[in-house]
Amino acid sequence: MKILAIETSCDDTAIALIEASGTTSAPKFKVLKSIISSQIEVHRPWGGVVPNLAKREHIKNLPKIFDKLKIKGEKLKIDAICVTVGPGLEPALWAGITFAEEIYKKLKTENKKMKLIGINHLEGHLYSFLLSQKTKTSISNSQFSNKTKNNFPAIALIVSGGHTILLHMQSPIKWKKLGETKDDAVGESFDKVAKMLGFPYPGGPEIQRLAEKGNVNAIRFPRPMIGSKDYNFSYSGLKTSVLYYLRDNAKTKKEDVAASFQEAALDVLIKKTERAAREYGVKSIFLSGGVAANKELRKKLTVLSSKLKINFIAPPMDFNTDNAVMIAVAGYMSMLRKKNKKLIANGNMGI
Repeated sequence: MKILAIETSCDDTAIALIEASGTTSAPKFKVLKSIISSQIEVHRPWGGVVPNLAKREHIKNLPKIFDKLKIKGEKLKIDAICVTVGPGLEPALWAGITFAEEIYKKLKTENKKMKLIGINHLEGHLYSFLLSQKTKTSISNSQFSNKTKNNFPAIALIVSGGHTILLHMQSPIKWKKLGETKDDAVGESFDKVAKMLGFPYPGGPEIQRLAEKGNVNAIRFPRPMIGSKDYNFSYSGLKTSVLYYLRDNAKTKKEDVAASFQEAALDVLIKKTERAAREYGVKSIFLSGGVAANKELRKKLTVLSSKLKINFIAPPMDFNTDNAVMIAVAGYMSMLRKKNKKLIANGNMGI
């Protein structure tokens, strides 16, 4: 099955074309093409993503990217179009949905059985663990083959600028949410602390870069909810603590602030993930989302998994941030599950 996927939940315009086959317990994917157009330079002057600017850029970029997928002289034959419908910025989501509907009308003449389905962005991140076992080295024409039975049950940690979620996955198609952030997501706190330190949007990579040079024990920032009996998270208090510290200690090295903040933020993630893994007796820990690109987080989860003698699975760096390949993968799994979302933008959609 050939799947065309469109992702416009935030400030990255992405389209991908993949081939998918297999069952929910042994899916196979081949990435034929993956193109992402970043809007960082557009939003950087504003210190964050502006929804209507994002929509404008998506509308401008989608036709250009789509044209790059096509091979001259050949018709684009696909079996399904998958488009992100939420969560995300609703103006941006509508840009992708509208474009998907237009393409569907044009291409349906080539395949009367073609499907157009809405996809949950969070399920895209969740299913990106299926993109971890690459059999070829380049992104274009990468092949992924998975036999998932040895990986379940699992704990899945989804961390991004908008979400911090912990799931218990009984199988590739059945999961339960254990907890989530009650205020700021971990990625959002990284960006805001970076802004306090004088760095432009997006700030997460700058925090990581600075932290590598700093002392993690220089400042004892709080670890909100680290001892709570539930699996929820909170990052607004940690962010505020950094704000007050910088106000009262202006001469402290930025490297030490970044390292100490990052250590506090990650400690909570690791502690709760470990407790969940032990409680549910899982075989694997999955990591996904934009913050999954953080090297220190991956290192800590690798160490934790080794200690617990279970698998640690995270996608390659290319598939951590928003991309359309993960939406295509989630689309295929949704079709196998006979589930899909309505083509209506839902900025607050859960998982």
